[in-house]
Amino acid sequence: MSARAMRPGLRLVTRPAAVEASLWRRWRIERQRACRPQLFDHYLGFAKRVARGEAGRRPAYGLDRGDLEQLAFQALLEAIDRYDPLRGAPFEAYARPRIRGAISDGLSQSSEAASQYSHRRRVEAERLRSLTSGLSETDPIAALAELANGLALGLVVEDAARLLEEQPSEEPNAYESMAWRELQRDMLDAVAALPETQRIILQQHYINGVDFARVAELLQLSRGRVSQLHRTALLAVRARLRYKD
Repeated sequence: MSARAMRPGLRLVTRPAAVEASLWRRWRIERQRACRPQLFDHYLGFAKRVARGEAGRRPAYGLDRGDLEQLAFQALLEAIDRYDPLRGAPFEAYARPRIRGAISDGLSQSSEAASQYSHRRRVEAERLRSLTSGLSETDPIAALAELANGLALGLVVEDAARLLEEQPSEEPNAYESMAWRELQRDMLDAVAALPETQRIILQQHYINGVDFARVAELLQLSRGRVSQLHRTALLAVRARLRYKD
Protein backbone atom coordinates (compact mmCIF):
# COMPACT_ATOMS: atom_id res chain seq x y z
CA MET A 1 0.00 0.00 0.00
CA SER A 2 1.38 3.41 -0.87
CA ALA A 3 2.28 5.98 1.76
CA ARG A 4 -0.49 8.24 0.42
CA ALA A 5 -3.11 5.49 0.83
CA MET A 6 -2.14 5.07 4.49
CA ARG A 7 -2.45 8.75 5.37
CA PRO A 8 -5.57 9.32 7.51
CA GLY A 9 -8.34 11.37 5.96
CA LEU A 10 -7.65 10.30 2.38
CA ARG A 11 -10.17 8.12 0.59
CA LEU A 12 -8.89 4.91 -0.94
CA VAL A 13 -9.96 4.27 -4.51
CA THR A 14 -9.24 0.54 -4.36
CA ARG A 15 -8.23 -1.89 -1.63
CA PRO A 16 -6.79 -5.34 -1.97
CA ALA A 17 -9.15 -8.05 -0.78
CA ALA A 18 -6.87 -8.87 2.13
CA VAL A 19 -6.93 -5.25 3.32
CA GLU A 20 -10.71 -5.12 2.96
CA ALA A 21 -11.06 -8.31 4.97
CA SER A 22 -8.76 -6.90 7.62
CA LEU A 23 -10.90 -3.79 7.89
CA TRP A 24 -14.03 -5.87 8.40
CA ARG A 25 -12.32 -7.98 11.03
CA ARG A 26 -11.03 -4.95 12.93
CA TRP A 27 -14.40 -3.23 12.71
CA ARG A 28 -16.76 -6.09 13.45
CA ILE A 29 -14.65 -8.04 15.94
CA GLU A 30 -12.25 -5.57 17.45
CA ARG A 31 -14.61 -2.58 17.09
CA GLN A 32 -11.88 -0.23 15.97
CA ARG A 33 -13.80 2.96 15.25
CA ALA A 34 -11.30 4.21 12.68
CA CYS A 35 -12.24 1.34 10.37
CA ARG A 36 -15.83 2.49 9.91
CA PRO A 37 -15.04 5.65 7.90
CA GLN A 38 -12.50 3.69 5.87
CA LEU A 39 -15.10 1.11 4.96
CA PHE A 40 -17.54 3.88 4.12
CA ASP A 41 -14.97 5.49 1.83
CA HIS A 42 -14.26 2.17 0.17
CA TYR A 43 -17.92 1.54 -0.69
CA LEU A 44 -18.85 5.15 -1.40
CA GLY A 45 -18.54 4.72 -5.16
CA PHE A 46 -20.69 1.61 -5.02
CA ALA A 47 -23.43 3.50 -3.15
CA LYS A 48 -23.32 6.30 -5.71
CA ARG A 49 -23.68 3.83 -8.56
CA VAL A 50 -26.74 2.29 -6.93
CA ALA A 51 -28.22 5.77 -6.43
CA ARG A 52 -27.59 6.65 -10.08
CA GLY A 53 -29.25 3.43 -11.17
CA GLU A 54 -32.32 4.14 -9.02
CA ALA A 55 -32.50 7.70 -10.32
CA GLY A 56 -32.59 6.38 -13.87
CA ARG A 57 -35.52 4.06 -13.33
CA ARG A 58 -37.78 5.87 -10.85
CA PRO A 59 -39.70 9.15 -10.86
CA ALA A 60 -37.80 11.64 -8.74
CA TYR A 61 -40.79 13.34 -7.01
CA GLY A 62 -38.77 16.49 -6.55
CA LEU A 63 -35.59 14.78 -5.34
CA ASP A 64 -32.38 15.29 -7.29
CA ARG A 65 -29.36 13.02 -7.63
CA GLY A 66 -27.73 14.52 -4.56
CA ASP A 67 -30.81 13.72 -2.47
CA LEU A 68 -30.78 10.10 -3.64
CA GLU A 69 -27.09 9.82 -2.86
CA GLN A 70 -27.72 11.05 0.69
CA LEU A 71 -30.33 8.34 1.12
CA ALA A 72 -27.83 5.82 -0.25
CA PHE A 73 -25.09 7.01 2.11
CA GLN A 74 -27.35 6.65 5.13
CA ALA A 75 -28.27 3.12 4.08
CA LEU A 76 -24.61 2.34 3.46
CA LEU A 77 -23.70 3.32 7.00
CA GLU A 78 -26.50 1.17 8.40
CA ALA A 79 -25.36 -1.75 6.26
CA ILE A 80 -21.78 -1.36 7.47
CA ASP A 81 -22.99 -1.46 11.06
CA ARG A 82 -25.13 -4.57 10.53
CA TYR A 83 -23.11 -6.62 8.07
CA ASP A 84 -21.54 -9.84 9.35
CA PRO A 85 -18.65 -10.90 7.06
CA LEU A 86 -18.57 -14.32 8.70
CA ARG A 87 -21.85 -15.27 7.03
CA GLY A 88 -20.13 -15.40 3.66
CA ALA A 89 -22.31 -13.04 1.57
CA PRO A 90 -20.33 -10.31 -0.22
CA PHE A 91 -20.96 -6.91 1.31
CA GLU A 92 -22.24 -5.33 -1.90
CA ALA A 93 -24.81 -8.11 -2.32
CA TYR A 94 -25.90 -7.49 1.27
CA ALA A 95 -26.00 -3.70 0.99
CA ARG A 96 -27.54 -3.23 -2.47
CA PRO A 97 -31.15 -4.13 -1.57
CA ARG A 98 -30.91 -2.05 1.58
CA ILE A 99 -29.72 0.99 -0.34
CA ARG A 100 -32.46 0.50 -2.91
CA GLY A 101 -35.02 0.13 -0.14
CA ALA A 102 -33.89 3.33 1.56
CA ILE A 103 -34.12 5.22 -1.73
CA SER A 104 -37.56 3.74 -2.40
CA ASP A 105 -38.77 4.82 1.05
CA GLY A 106 -37.36 8.30 0.54
CA LEU A 107 -39.05 8.62 -2.83
CA SER A 108 -42.34 7.40 -1.38
CA GLN A 109 -42.20 10.02 1.34
CA SER A 110 -41.34 12.67 -1.23
CA SER A 111 -44.20 11.45 -3.42
CA GLU A 112 -46.63 11.73 -0.52
CA ALA A 113 -45.40 15.24 0.26
CA ALA A 114 -45.65 16.18 -3.40
CA SER A 115 -49.16 14.75 -3.53
CA GLN A 116 -50.20 16.76 -0.48
CA TYR A 117 -48.62 19.87 -1.96
CA SER A 118 -50.38 19.23 -5.27
CA HIS A 119 -53.70 18.74 -3.49
CA ARG A 120 -53.20 21.98 -1.58
CA ARG A 121 -52.47 23.82 -4.80
CA ARG A 122 -55.65 22.41 -6.39
CA VAL A 123 -57.71 23.50 -3.39
CA GLU A 124 -56.24 27.00 -3.52
CA ALA A 125 -56.90 27.20 -7.26
CA GLU A 126 -60.53 26.17 -6.72
CA ARG A 127 -60.99 28.86 -4.10
CA LEU A 128 -59.37 31.44 -6.32
CA ARG A 129 -61.61 30.60 -9.27
CA SER A 130 -64.66 30.74 -7.03
CA LEU A 131 -63.79 34.12 -5.57
CA THR A 132 -62.78 35.77 -8.84
CA SER A 133 -66.11 35.05 -10.51
CA GLY A 134 -68.24 38.15 -10.51
CA LEU A 135 -65.47 40.55 -9.52
CA SER A 136 -65.52 44.03 -10.96
CA GLU A 137 -63.63 44.37 -14.22
CA THR A 138 -63.70 48.17 -14.17
CA ASP A 139 -62.13 48.66 -10.73
CA PRO A 140 -59.19 46.27 -10.38
CA ILE A 141 -58.16 47.70 -6.99
CA ALA A 142 -61.57 47.02 -5.51
CA ALA A 143 -61.63 43.60 -7.12
CA LEU A 144 -58.23 42.78 -5.62
CA ALA A 145 -59.38 43.93 -2.19
CA GLU A 146 -62.51 41.79 -2.39
CA LEU A 147 -60.47 38.79 -3.50
CA ALA A 148 -58.04 39.25 -0.62
CA ASN A 149 -60.92 39.53 1.83
CA GLY A 150 -62.46 36.33 0.52
CA LEU A 151 -59.21 34.38 0.74
CA ALA A 152 -58.55 35.72 4.24
CA LEU A 153 -62.03 34.79 5.41
CA GLY A 154 -61.55 31.28 4.13
CA LEU A 155 -58.26 30.92 5.97
CA VAL A 156 -59.85 32.12 9.21
CA VAL A 157 -62.67 29.60 8.83
CA GLU A 158 -60.10 26.88 8.18
CA ASP A 159 -58.06 27.86 11.21
CA ALA A 160 -61.16 28.20 13.37
CA ALA A 161 -61.86 24.51 12.83
CA ARG A 162 -59.21 23.79 15.44
CA LEU A 163 -61.55 25.19 18.07
CA LEU A 164 -63.81 22.22 17.47
CA GLU A 165 -61.00 19.79 18.27
CA GLU A 166 -58.94 21.33 21.05
CA GLN A 167 -59.39 23.28 24.25
CA PRO A 168 -58.12 26.87 24.07
CA SER A 169 -55.07 27.55 26.19
CA GLU A 170 -55.62 29.42 29.44
CA GLU A 171 -52.67 31.61 28.49
CA PRO A 172 -52.81 32.15 24.72
CA ASN A 173 -49.60 33.17 22.99
CA ALA A 174 -49.10 36.06 20.58
CA TYR A 175 -50.46 34.02 17.70
CA GLU A 176 -53.54 32.91 19.57
CA SER A 177 -54.66 35.97 21.46
CA MET A 178 -58.07 36.16 23.08
CA ALA A 179 -59.14 38.58 20.36
CA TRP A 180 -58.14 36.07 17.68
CA ARG A 181 -60.00 33.31 19.48
CA GLU A 182 -63.06 35.51 19.69
CA LEU A 183 -62.88 36.19 15.96
CA GLN A 184 -62.66 32.46 15.29
CA ARG A 185 -65.74 31.81 17.41
CA ASP A 186 -67.65 34.58 15.65
CA MET A 187 -66.61 33.06 12.34
CA LEU A 188 -67.92 29.64 13.31
CA ASP A 189 -71.16 31.20 14.52
CA ALA A 190 -71.51 33.06 11.23
CA VAL A 191 -70.96 29.85 9.28
CA ALA A 192 -73.50 28.00 11.43
CA ALA A 193 -76.10 30.72 10.70
CA LEU A 194 -75.85 30.34 6.92
CA PRO A 195 -78.56 28.70 4.81
CA GLU A 196 -78.10 24.95 4.91
CA THR A 197 -76.43 24.42 1.54
CA GLN A 198 -73.98 27.29 2.02
CA ARG A 199 -73.22 26.12 5.55
CA ILE A 200 -72.51 22.59 4.35
CA ILE A 201 -70.18 23.86 1.64
CA LEU A 202 -68.08 25.94 4.04
CA GLN A 203 -68.09 23.33 6.77
CA GLN A 204 -67.13 20.47 4.45
CA HIS A 205 -64.53 22.43 2.54
CA TYR A 206 -62.81 24.44 5.26
CA ILE A 207 -63.48 22.44 8.41
CA ASN A 208 -63.45 18.89 7.06
CA GLY A 209 -60.99 19.50 4.20
CA VAL A 210 -63.27 18.21 1.43
CA ASP A 211 -62.55 19.60 -2.03
CA PHE A 212 -65.23 21.17 -4.20
CA ALA A 213 -65.59 18.11 -6.43
CA ARG A 214 -66.48 15.87 -3.47
CA VAL A 215 -68.75 18.55 -1.99
CA ALA A 216 -70.55 18.76 -5.33
CA GLU A 217 -71.07 15.00 -5.27
CA LEU A 218 -72.29 15.20 -1.68
CA LEU A 219 -74.88 17.88 -2.51
CA GLN A 220 -75.61 16.56 -5.99
CA LEU A 221 -74.77 19.92 -7.49
CA SER A 222 -72.42 20.93 -10.27
CA ARG A 223 -68.95 22.07 -9.31
CA GLY A 224 -69.75 25.44 -10.86
CA ARG A 225 -72.78 25.82 -8.62
CA VAL A 226 -70.78 24.86 -5.54
CA SER A 227 -68.17 27.43 -6.52
CA GLN A 228 -70.85 30.13 -6.78
CA LEU A 229 -72.40 29.22 -3.44
CA HIS A 230 -68.97 29.17 -1.84
CA ARG A 231 -68.39 32.78 -2.83
CA THR A 232 -71.90 33.78 -1.77
CA ALA A 233 -71.43 32.12 1.60
CA LEU A 234 -68.15 33.92 2.30
CA LEU A 235 -69.75 37.24 1.38
CA ALA A 236 -72.59 36.47 3.80
CA VAL A 237 -70.12 35.62 6.55
CA ARG A 238 -68.27 38.89 5.97
CA ALA A 239 -71.55 40.84 6.11
CA ARG A 240 -72.55 39.16 9.37
CA LEU A 241 -69.18 39.93 10.97
CA ARG A 242 -69.42 43.57 9.87
CA TYR A 243 -72.93 43.82 11.29
CA LYS A 244 -71.72 42.39 14.60
CA ASP A 245 -69.04 45.06 14.81
